[in-house]
Amino acid sequence: MSIKSFLRPVYHSFKLSRRYPVSKRINVMRDYLALYRAKGLTKEEYYDFEFENQDDSFRNSFLGLNEQRYYLDYLNPLKYFSLARNKYFAHKLLENTGARKTELFCYYQPEARFIISDECASNLNDVLRILKQKNVHSCVIKTTESSHGDNVRVINHIYYQEQDAVLTCFNGEELALSTILGKDALIFESIVLQTRQFAAFNESSVNTVRFMTTLWPDGTARVIATWFKVGRAGKCVDNAGSGGNVDAGVDSETGTIYNVVQFDGWRRGKAIDRHPDSGSLLNGIVIEQWDSIKAEVIKFQQAFPYCKAAGWDIAITDEGPVIIEVNDFWDRTGQFFIKKGWRKEIRDCYLAWKETEKDYSTGELRLPLTDKKLLRLFSQS
Repeated sequence: MSIKSFLRPVYHSFKLSRRYPVSKRINVMRDYLALYRAKGLTKEEYYDFEFENQDDSFRNSFLGLNEQRYYLDYLNPLKYFSLARNKYFAHKLLENTGARKTELFCYYQPEARFIISDECASNLNDVLRILKQKNVHSCVIKTTESSHGDNVRVINHIYYQEQDAVLTCFNGEELALSTILGKDALIFESIVLQTRQFAAFNESSVNTVRFMTTLWPDGTARVIATWFKVGRAGKCVDNAGSGGNVDAGVDSETGTIYNVVQFDGWRRGKAIDRHPDSGSLLNGIVIEQWDSIKAEVIKFQQAFPYCKAAGWDIAITDEGPVIIEVNDFWDRTGQFFIKKGWRKEIRDCYLAWKETEKDYSTGELRLPLTDKKLLRLFSQS
């Protein structure tokens, strides 16, 4: 190990320890260094997930960024990166698999000016033409590459003009269609109508269940973890990554909601039983039709072999589960809400595919890890 590789985690442990009282700093430094050497834990993960307070079960099962990257670079290779990351590509790939998606009205791509299509548009006139032809009067507009609920607009009404359209957002704000068509690609899709149970939790947002799934060499798929994301009153998204919503674990076997947290950011969460705005009981509630929902999500994973470990954001409708988004690389936040990690499940899937001697990897890590000792540790059977 080089001097630089040795000193880097020591420096990080020192920086981390400065966030704690003086009396705890030495213990935090020692604890963090041990966890880094055992599993490549980052100092941000140590602080955000409150590792100083976690029991051995959580500490041992947690899958951190560095180790996750190692496994997912193999299971979800770079050559398929855009299939999950680009919302338009994911739409097109999944629409013929039987997986239930929102209806895609229009794909705005300013660089596609030579494509003639009833779905793709490169300018305002083409977007207007497609939306009018399909008689679209409400929709959701998203950028194709964003995540965490960023850049999502819920449009409750569209008033068409001769050369433009006025969009009325869910919060009453009015926008001209021409003002949102810029350099970023966009998709226009149908609004999801969630079940009465899910709407009662918080009506303004589409509340989703995150299903973590793995696909195995024999073609079977497994649900390895599930957790629940609920928006706040007046918000249209349920993002958990940066806080400002309600999150909870979901028992993958029974569909029972547990460990409900009002998540206002790292170290600013508090345990609750009911939604802070609607007053609806969450803790202990069983998600309706759970077994059939889970069975369909397993089929979604089997129909998406390009990612052998995926995170699905699933809305629940009267017709069944609807895919809002599929993630080939996800944040670690859910482990905090389900009170355990998914290291073993992801690692076991990785080792199973390695045993087939089929190399799906790109040959290099997208997030370079220079500590060769950790690389050897992650690769061991």
